[in-house]
Amino acid sequence: MAETAPSSPIALTPAAAARVAAIAGKQGRKPILRLAVDGGGCAGFQYRFGLAEEVEAGDLAVDQDGVTLVVDEMTLDLVRGGSVDFVESLGGAAFQVRNPNAASGCGCGTSFSI
Repeated sequence: MAETAPSSPIALTPAAAARVAAIAGKQGRKPILRLAVDGGGCAGFQYRFGLAEEVEAGDLAVDQDGVTLVVDEMTLDLVRGGSVDFVESLGGAAFQVRNPNAASGCGCGTSFSI
């Protein structure tokens, strides 16, 4: 069963929630964003984002403005205390994880080390 905590160990910003809602709406899918961490990338670990069909058993689910962020237990251990944001700049637009557990990251912001 999914866990939803009022003071969640990870947050989804309103900007990220709005972007997920827009993407899900265009694709006719549920507004559920899954954040996962895989080994690899230029700094050791890399973030992976994707729309999910449902919240799975063991997931932490965080709701923001009608959008749900889901994170599995292993990923939560690596991103606890962080947040998922959507940032637009001259260099482009992307989801970013602000991760207080990352010792270092790469220039593109998609990978990190602990």
